[in-house]
This record gives sequence, structure tokens and C-alpha cells, in this order.
Amino acid sequence: MRGKLQAIGDRTRRDGDHEVTVTLHVWSSAHYVIPLPDGHRFPIAKYALVRDALLAEGIVRAETVHDPARATIEQLRRVHGAEYVEALHAGTLAPAAVRRLGFPWSAALVERSLRAVGGTVEAARHALAHGVAMNLAGGTHHAFADHGEGFCVFNDVVVAAADLRATRDVRRVAVVDLDVHQGNGTHALFAGDAATFTFSMHGRRNYPFTKVAGTLDVELEDGTDDATYLALLAEALPRVLREARADLVFYLAGADPHEGDTLGRLRLTHDGLRRRDAMVLEMCREVGIPVAITMAGGYGRDVADTVGVHVGTARVASGYTR
Repeated sequence: MRGKLQAIGDRTRRDGDHEVTVTLHVWSSAHYVIPLPDGHRFPIAKYALVRDALLAEGIVRAETVHDPARATIEQLRRVHGAEYVEALHAGTLAPAAVRRLGFPWSAALVERSLRAVGGTVEAARHALAHGVAMNLAGGTHHAFADHGEGFCVFNDVVVAAADLRATRDVRRVAVVDLDVHQGNGTHALFAGDAATFTFSMHGRRNYPFTKVAGTLDVELEDGTDDATYLALLAEALPRVLREARADLVFYLAGADPHEGDTLGRLRLTHDGLRRRDAMVLEMCREVGIPVAITMAGGYGRDVADTVGVHVGTARVASGYTR
């Protein structure tokens, strides 16, 4: 299989007579910043902090941090309604729609949203060829066909899947959504799609309070700890990968299950989340499925905790490149 995921613990490979360092490729839209009012809960600063930490720790190199292209109108229109796409671009969303989205409208919001979607499209294409890649944004799983909500403007994973199908690079995909909030928009957009397996493991009592059924949902009680979480994931993942028979996995590696998250309600530690990431990537490696990773949510009381989780995901992923 093209891009079969392989583990390489020392992050080197042979290229003829030469040993080549293998580095994770990531797409960063960190410098596309949106203006937010004082006290807004969305942690826009985390994106630059994650990028800078990855560079400082040598998990990525400057030449493997890519500026994503904008998602095109054509790419968006495969998933989102024309009226919504036009209103978002023109800044003519109704006030109720803006409130539901959670962001004030601005031209910068449009630009960042297009770049974030583009990052997932490009990371997915890279993963097909090289086993794994990561968008240092994305995971905007609350976006529906005709509206955004919960800080999600466009649904990057569904747009990326549609784009890859349009070029016949993939047919079957799986979504492994381990953000603490259910991916209601993703589930709705893929509803009735027999070639997509949507798996979400999320807080039962957490947002969104009206869930949309996916192929498989595992609901967690408040206070779920590492041991319980990992046992449930270990039970569910083999079924997901067996039944999905996917050409590509989209992995939403949310930081919000962390015990320090203001919106998470769970009790996972940094070590537990590292083990989560390793489990997903190792099981995908075992069956030879490439993985495109998105960061998804994270709202730590201390932004350093959120950054640490996302950096930890990239660190684990860097051992699975080729």
C-alpha cells in the first residue's frame, strides 16, 4: 500500500549508501491570527507556541514546516452549501450564525479558516505518500454543511476526504476522533456514507449536548482516568480499523481530555495522552494504514499544558514517518 505507516524509532533510514534523517512534516497556519475580544476562551496563541516548541525540540525542521495553501471554493463546495460559503467569505452571516460560530467575523477569520482546511488537505496527501503527517490546526469537527459552531468554521477533515476522493487517491476513510467533544458535524456530513467509518470517543455529558450518531460512539463519564480511557480505546480501535478497511485514517488528537483542561471534565495525564497517541499510530501501522493528524481542541487552564499535549502528539508521530 502506498505510504504504509512504518515505525522507525531512530528517525533515520537508508537512501542508497547514505543515512537520511526522517522528520515529521507539518502544516502550520499559526501566523494567520484572528482578532478576538479580551477574555475570549479560544486559545489562538497555542498554535504558534506548538510550532515553536516543535522547532526548538528538533521534532521538525524549518524546511518541514509548511505554509498551507488556501482551500478553494471548489473544495469547500463539495461539502458546504453555497449560501454558507458565500456568506462567510462576504461577511454577511446573520448575527445568530456568528454567535453560534463563537468567533466575531473578520477577513482574518476567513483567511485563517481557509488555510487551516488547506493544511489538512495537504497533510492528508503527504500522509498517503509518507505514512504520517500533521496539520498544526484543524479538527474542526463541529462544522456542518450549512453552518459553523463551537469555534469550527469549515469541516477540514470532510473537505480533505472529499478532495482525495475527487482525485481518486482514496476511496475508503476512517475518522478516529479523540477530541473530548463529539464530532457532531463530521458525523452528520458523513451520514449514510458506507465508505467512511466515523469513530468518536468523547464526554457523555459534554458539548455538544445533542449528539449526532456516528458509526461508533464511545461515551465517557466525567472524571474518566488514564486506565479506563486506554482500556476502552484498546477495545474499540481494532473494530474501527477492521471494519473501516480504510485507505487513510484522519486522527483528531485533541488535547482537551487532559486533566488540566477547562472544558474537558476528564482526568487524563500527559503520559496517558502520549500512550493514546502511540496506540492509535501503532495499530494503524500494524494494518498498514497512513494517518493524517489534526490538533483539534485544547483549552487548558495553563496553556503550557495544552501545548505540551500537542507537542507530545507530534513527538510520537515523528517515530512513524518514512
